[in-house]
Amino acid sequence: MSTRPAGLDEAVTSLSAGAREWIRLHAAYLDSPAAHAELPVTPRVKALLQLATLRRQWERCAPGDPALAEVASVVEQAWRRPDFPRLLTLEARYAPQFELMYAALAPDGVPEDAPRAVLTRLASSGYLTPGRKPPFLHLEARFYADLAGAEHRFASYRELYEASPLPPAATLPVADLDGCRVAHTLFYLSDFGTRDPGLTEDERDRALRVVERLTDHFVRLDDWDIAAKLVLAQCCLGADPRRTPSGAAGLRMLASAQAADGSMPGRCAAERAPADATPVEYFRKAYKVTLIVALMTLTVTSGRAGELTTTGASAAGEAR
Repeated sequence: MSTRPAGLDEAVTSLSAGAREWIRLHAAYLDSPAAHAELPVTPRVKALLQLATLRRQWERCAPGDPALAEVASVVEQAWRRPDFPRLLTLEARYAPQFELMYAALAPDGVPEDAPRAVLTRLASSGYLTPGRKPPFLHLEARFYADLAGAEHRFASYRELYEASPLPPAATLPVADLDGCRVAHTLFYLSDFGTRDPGLTEDERDRALRVVERLTDHFVRLDDWDIAAKLVLAQCCLGADPRRTPSGAAGLRMLASAQAADGSMPGRCAAERAPADATPVEYFRKAYKVTLIVALMTLTVTSGRAGELTTTGASAAGEAR
């Protein structure tokens, strides 16, 4: 007998279908002449990198979804543009991060010359070594470097976990924790909920308690963006958020906030897009959170939620 609250499965299915349909309908805008004219370059490039992240998870969780083909086509078109690598570097502070994501998320079938050249440049600049980056940025860079098949000198996942915000978080109040950073730490350790994060059972239980507390906190704040990330983080720890009180509350909040067209109308209730927002203004308010909800619900509804095993941090963490 299911322990999930009545009606929650249907709400999550509807939430996921709506978010994916909105993304399908609007993805092509990102690489259209209109977007080139109406959107700043760096946010548009970042949005395409985020779309590539969603495409990758979509292919793993729902490869037969007809809507996936349209999203994949937009990503492939962007990666084939000769000027795309240059656009990644226009904002210097984001350039190495964007370039590494670009190389890691390159779709199959796209010529490898440009991603390979990017990796060579990152290696020669020292970006693929620890340098002065804090542990969280080491973890992100290692994840994408591994995904790109690049050689690097980053610490092991085990060491990066131990230096992350997770181990001390169990003794800290939620007000002292960065919910977004906690969630992303788990995304990179578990490859967005598709592999064992390499934690012992005790570490996993402590981390899940932290994530549940944070989920409750951001649900109370009506923060749709971070709550969606934390619901996904519960999946990353092997839990089914439909069966945890905080996860169920987060999913119900997101379903209630979703607009009739499937979008999430802003980062949080306090920043909801106004009724008189132009289409471009609404897109910029809705895109990121709708994409996160689509990514999260794909994982929740794929059958992976609650099925990961935690076998400790022995070979699992280093076999990546």
